[in-house]
Amino acid sequence: QVQLVESGGGLVQAGGSLRLSCAASGRPSSSYGMGWFRQAPGKEREIVAAITWGGSRTYYADSVKGRFTISRNNAKNTVYLQMTSLKPEDTAVYYCAADRMYRRSSYVYSTDEYEYWGQGTQVTVSS
Repeated sequence: QVQLVESGGGLVQAGGSLRLSCAASGRPSSSYGMGWFRQAPGKEREIVAAITWGGSRTYYADSVKGRFTISRNNAKNTVYLQMTSLKPEDTAVYYCAADRMYRRSSYVYSTDEYEYWGQGTQVTVSS
């Protein structure tokens, strides 16, 4: 069983920054791609960013491109999401997720391709 634990959420003013962390345990997380998703009230869960198992390829939703950075430290089994220039529309619960496929060559951005999910961390951006 894989466990994913997010941390780093909170309340921040527009224009501010936060760094989310996702600590993985239960299997060699370094061999699986990871993604960050978010879900705002009344909206569907959407991809924010994704990274391949080796960290060489990344994907960003257009809404966060240039402001958010996904990275991973495989030695620490941790994935990060650095968020800068935050906007009120970034307010949501943020989830990290682990790809179901071992050493997939590319990133994936469909929720169906992710097998394990964290419990989520709230990010609130005030205007």
